[in-house]
Amino acid sequence: MDKQNGLMQDRLYIAPTLLESIPDVIAGFSTRHGGVSEEPFTSLNLGLSTNDEKENVLENRKRLFESVGFSLDSLAITGQVHGDAVLEVDAPGLYVGYDGLITRNEGILLCLSAADCASVLLVDTENKIIGACHSGWRGTVANITGKTLSMMADLGAQPRSMYAYVSPCISKTNFEVGWEVADQFDEAYLYRVSGKEKPHIDLKAALKDQLISAGIDSNRIEISPFCTVGEKNHFFSYRAEQGKTGRMMGFVGMR
Repeated sequence: MDKQNGLMQDRLYIAPTLLESIPDVIAGFSTRHGGVSEEPFTSLNLGLSTNDEKENVLENRKRLFESVGFSLDSLAITGQVHGDAVLEVDAPGLYVGYDGLITRNEGILLCLSAADCASVLLVDTENKIIGACHSGWRGTVANITGKTLSMMADLGAQPRSMYAYVSPCISKTNFEVGWEVADQFDEAYLYRVSGKEKPHIDLKAALKDQLISAGIDSNRIEISPFCTVGEKNHFFSYRAEQGKTGRMMGFVGMR
């Protein structure tokens, strides 16, 4: 991970290794590097919901998405509410109230905002169907990942031809919660830290198991090793920076 950290310093985004070699598929998760925003949004802040200058955010989005071959008018962006609603889209735009999007249309880049929650990116390479969902603890409890995969299956997607990527997000080491949250998770995903009374949640493990339960081969699932809280020099973290920070984006599209 230290080597990857060194390589990340000047990178606008991380590309999932599993998806890099798949023709005509673009997928990634942005870092906080390479943008124009100033503190506390330094520097590639992609969130229009923050108090950053709008012109800065749009310039940052332009830099990122043009680097992967998409224009700003090709983005389909979730207007997230930490829910479990998923929508099939056939055009770019902002889709308020949805935390998951799916499409079978080329030329649309599905985008999710994040600052500690996970972006789950899904690709059926044979049937040419993609999906993306935002999964924090609420979305994980509601199994938005499974619901996204179910909607993709309604379009003809098959688990055997799927790849999945879980982006950098808060790690179990840093995800301390109260029991009102912990009680909504299976014991298998609770993690005890020595000297602390409150439990921690292993969000990545829960998401991986949801993907496997939906039928995706574990060899086709990639879980990012990075923690947004522990590595806030590379990522924005709502928790680590007390809400005064920017937003990354997870994205996936077909050309």
